[in-house]
Amino acid sequence: MEQQLDAAAVRAAADRIAGAVRPAAVVPAADGLWYALEYLQHTGSFKARGAHNFLAAHRAAGTLPDTGVTIASGGNAGLACAWAARAQGVPATVFLPATAPRVKVERLARYGADVRLVGERYADALAACREFAAASGALSSHAYDHPLIAAGAGTLVDDIRAGLPGVDTVVVAVGGGGLLAGVATAAREHGIRVVAAEPEGCRALNAALEAGRPVDVTVDSVASDSLGAARVSADALAAARHPGVSSVLVPDSAITAARRALWEEHRIVVEVGAATALAAVRGAPEPLGERVAVVLCGANTDPADLVAPGASVEQ
Repeated sequence: MEQQLDAAAVRAAADRIAGAVRPAAVVPAADGLWYALEYLQHTGSFKARGAHNFLAAHRAAGTLPDTGVTIASGGNAGLACAWAARAQGVPATVFLPATAPRVKVERLARYGADVRLVGERYADALAACREFAAASGALSSHAYDHPLIAAGAGTLVDDIRAGLPGVDTVVVAVGGGGLLAGVATAAREHGIRVVAAEPEGCRALNAALEAGRPVDVTVDSVASDSLGAARVSADALAAARHPGVSSVLVPDSAITAARRALWEEHRIVVEVGAATALAAVRGAPEPLGERVAVVLCGANTDPADLVAPGASVEQ
C-alpha cells in the first residue's frame, strides 16, 4: 500500500490509534523545561504508536496476511511490533542482533514473539528479516523507515500540545529517524521548532545533512542499542531540512550524565538513548526556547547501573 508522510498522514494515524495507546503526560521539570513522559507508553517506548498504526492500516486495507508480520529491531521496535501483532491476532517474528539488551529479548518473549538473534549489528538482523519475509509471505515492517511508522510517532505532538499549550520547541533523540520524521512533520503544521539530538558516535542524521543524502555512518556510542542506525531514513532527512529543525550532537559523557540526573533528581529511569534528548538541552549554550518539551522516549533498560553500590531502586 502506497503511503506518504505528511500532516494528513499523522492525522489519519491519530484516528487509528485513538484508544489503543496511552496519551503522553507532560510534566514540568525546570523553568521553561517540561518532560513528555512517552517512556510510560505501552511496550515502554514511543514505538507502540507507529506499530499500531502500521498494522491497523494494513488490516483496514486487507493487506495483513495470516502469516503475520516480521521486523528487524534493536529491541524497542520489535517490542512494539509484537504488542501490536498480538492485538491484531497475528504472529510476529522479530530479528535482533545478538547484542540486544537481555531485558528487551525477555520482554519480546512475553509478548509471544518468535525471537531470532542474528549477527552483531542491526544490518545483520535486517538482512535475515528480509529473507524470512520473502520466504514466508509475512508482512515486513521496519523499525523506523516507513511513512506509517513515522506518522504514528508524529501523533505524540498532539499530546505535547495538549499537555503544554504554547510549546515552542520539542527535543527528540534520533537514531534511524522515525520519531524525528513524524514529530517534525506534525510540529511544522503548528509552528513548533524541533531539535534533533544524536550521540557523536551515532550521527546518521547529522552526516546525511552534511552530505545532502542518507549515508552510512560508523556506530559507536553508549546509546547504540537504541540509536545505532547506520543510515537515517529519507523521510527524516527531508523533515530535518526544514528551517524549524536543528541538528545537535552530544558526547556520550553528557548522555550518561543526563540519564543519571533524571534518576537522581526525579527518580525517572530511561534508556541511555532517551537521555540523549535531555543531554542536548543541558549542553546547549543558551535556552532552546521558552517552553521546551523534552521527549523521554523509552525505558526498556536495566536500572541497576543507576544505583549506588549497596542501594536499591526502591529507596
